[in-house]
Amino acid sequence: MAVKFGTSGLRGLSSDLVGSVSALYATAFARFLLEGNLVSAGGCVVVARDFRQSSPEIAATVMAALTRAGLTPIDCGTIPTPALALYGAAIQAGGIMITGSHIPADRNGIKFYRPDGEIDKQDEQTIVALAASLEDDAEANRVERGSGANHEAEATDLFLARNFATLPEQALAGMRVGIYQHSTVARDMMVKVFEHFGATVFPLGRSEQFIPVDTEAVSEETVALLAGWTDELALDTIVSTDGDGDRPLVSDERGTPLRGDLLGLISARFLRASLVATPVTSNSGLEADGHFTVVRTRVGSPFVIAAMNEALAAGQTGVLGFEANGGLMLGSDFDTGTAVLKSLPTRDSFLPALAVLATARQTGQSLSALANAYRMPMALSDRLENFAVERSSALMAHLRQSTDNMTRFLAPLGGVKTVSDIDGLRITLDDGSVVHFRPSGNAPEMRCYVEAPSFEEAKTLLKGGLQLLDNWQS
Repeated sequence: MAVKFGTSGLRGLSSDLVGSVSALYATAFARFLLEGNLVSAGGCVVVARDFRQSSPEIAATVMAALTRAGLTPIDCGTIPTPALALYGAAIQAGGIMITGSHIPADRNGIKFYRPDGEIDKQDEQTIVALAASLEDDAEANRVERGSGANHEAEATDLFLARNFATLPEQALAGMRVGIYQHSTVARDMMVKVFEHFGATVFPLGRSEQFIPVDTEAVSEETVALLAGWTDELALDTIVSTDGDGDRPLVSDERGTPLRGDLLGLISARFLRASLVATPVTSNSGLEADGHFTVVRTRVGSPFVIAAMNEALAAGQTGVLGFEANGGLMLGSDFDTGTAVLKSLPTRDSFLPALAVLATARQTGQSLSALANAYRMPMALSDRLENFAVERSSALMAHLRQSTDNMTRFLAPLGGVKTVSDIDGLRITLDDGSVVHFRPSGNAPEMRCYVEAPSFEEAKTLLKGGLQLLDNWQS
């Protein structure tokens, strides 16, 4: 089967997910919920989708499969993933989000939620085993169009109410905020939220065609758009998200995107967190900040959530997590001073954007000045698309095979000082700079992350790292 679980959810080509595969996995998920006593027979599963061309058809197939399996689908329309998760938790329902997030438009995915939050890696294995056991079952693979009662308005209102309570009234008054709407399902909610706090909002770049926006590796074309709008409209910032609204993009007053892990750091300070769980790809400056304990994980929200749960089980309070893409997860409840935000252990793009803008407003700083005040190592990342999974697997095996292989491969960039193998290969070079090679968990892509003292040094290192990857032949 051409689909598989990646760092967050089931992913594959849209052509592979449309049809029997989505019916099969929805049936397997229904079995998982029922056999695990997570939802009773006849219980609810909330379903939402992004704006990809294939998403409505997949959602309809999924809802039909849920109905056949004895559950009640609730159609939440096109809302952000964190809004779906919040609503599912509120009504104690399972959840399915049809989205490929930031990956190319010819791909799609399915994210699964228990009533208490995202499924974990063990849950994934259970669902895969159930799907395998049902692969020859005609009923489980039957493709038909289903539907459910429409609760999009209720889910939207609940999520807006949570965000409206995050800051004091008029907390962003006087700020000029652009909202890059493109094709994200968060585009209209974002306008409402920032207008609610008194910002002058400029909706920008709305598209009826799906545009994949990767907030962890923002394209040069997107950066140019942001810079042009910022200059033309004298904006303080531009805010956006990926396709399903769980990863934030926040630019400064020059249109330069802020790193997602910096958004996470500022959010952790804003919320006065005690412990932060974050993947190995996040900036090494987090530990140097000293305001909280840092626990490093593999890449992917299930690993971050597992680390948060472990900390909570040990009695830790003030627990949150974030990824290098900026998606913020609350393991604990947090008091913002205006409200208590209940835990929401799934990626959210709204809270980090609000936390960063509120911090800038409170300190009287521009976004660029705020970013510079943290003095983190300069971190950049990018990816090579259409990098076959077989090729990336062969490269990683070659580098792990011997120290000599690693040394020869990295020689054009510098000598190897230390190597971390938590997720991919993160190499600290002799001069203290970092280069991290990691195959994508959900697409035929090879990612490269770097850290260096200055932007120019990081840019040079990133270019060199990508060139090494591109030139490598097995």
